[in-house]
Amino acid sequence: MSYSNKKTNWLNRYPAISDLARKAKSRIPKVSWEYLESGTGDEDLLDRNAQAFKKINFLPRFCKGDLQADCSTTLFGRKYDAPIGVAPVGLTGLMWPKVEEYLAASCARFNIPFCLSTLATSTPEIVGPQCGDMGWFQLYPPKDQDILDSLLRRAKDSGFHTLVITADIPMPSLRERTKRAGMSMPPKITPRMIWEGATHPAWSIATLRNGIPSLKTVEHYTNNNDMKFVSGFVGNRLGGTLSWEYCQEIKQKWDGPVIIKGILHPQDARQAIDAGMDGIWVSNHGARQFNGAATAIEALPAIVETVNAAGGGTIIFDSGVRNGLDIMRALHLGADFVFAGRPFFYGVAALGKLGGDHAAHIFIDDLKNNMVQLGAANLAEVREANLL
Repeated sequence: MSYSNKKTNWLNRYPAISDLARKAKSRIPKVSWEYLESGTGDEDLLDRNAQAFKKINFLPRFCKGDLQADCSTTLFGRKYDAPIGVAPVGLTGLMWPKVEEYLAASCARFNIPFCLSTLATSTPEIVGPQCGDMGWFQLYPPKDQDILDSLLRRAKDSGFHTLVITADIPMPSLRERTKRAGMSMPPKITPRMIWEGATHPAWSIATLRNGIPSLKTVEHYTNNNDMKFVSGFVGNRLGGTLSWEYCQEIKQKWDGPVIIKGILHPQDARQAIDAGMDGIWVSNHGARQFNGAATAIEALPAIVETVNAAGGGTIIFDSGVRNGLDIMRALHLGADFVFAGRPFFYGVAALGKLGGDHAAHIFIDDLKNNMVQLGAANLAEVREANLL
């Protein structure tokens, strides 16, 4: 069955991303929900991300006649139907089995980008064909050059055309809430876990069919599918050594756009431009990494100013995006494109295989509605609008 057959019913029952979140929470085990939803420390940044958006308000213009909003845009020479994509998330099979494949297919249908994480639970070789021409690949830079070359080759051979280097994980964060929920690597079969499985039968049946989630892309380099061993490999061999010189090396190896993700400081944005990066991804990792960081939306204007002064460059944005109005706010402040992670995973956890379609529809329909409310016929007019 296609999404069009379900859309009317779902729009009445789940008209907003928050509705998908509530449904998802009821369908997946607590440990899965806490892993997806948590920040780190006392999680103050999660709330600050949301509140910072609410401070940005517009002065709408009216009497525009029959206004039809066009939110299509071109990025790195490719046309997308909307300026929203699926951000990379690790250990995704914990939220729902095959979620990467489902979301990649949704993105192909909606002509928006899907970014696959190095730490996904499905491989580039499996996910790439599902993306069509919408595939981006997120890289946690490995210390081993042979592994770097292999990851880049696998991503390129699988059809991924845009590379995203994650910079904002100098070491793993604590994410205390996930520990309290019983998160461990590898997952342990405990009475609590058995109870969670029994009380969330749809998730359990899907997981039994697909197998316990594991970091399948990385397993390729360990010759071992033991989750504890693979997790140790990730901690010891991926990330933690990124430098601007390393970024330049990756840029030389990759035939296509290269973006650096996790930038909040204008000086880092300038250094990224000087290092030859094609794009700056402004993000605080969805409040999952450093609880004392600035909100991404508040950091965005200074980075835009710095990048423009350096001659210009593409600016991507994420962190805290939950509706079309948030997308519009980020675009107005200078972002060229916006990504979201959790909302799309809510969609699949809530509604299954076509849940990503519904999340994409909610975002795009809400963006167009808010554009018309503002009096903007296209994204250029969004950027020219007036703030209160």
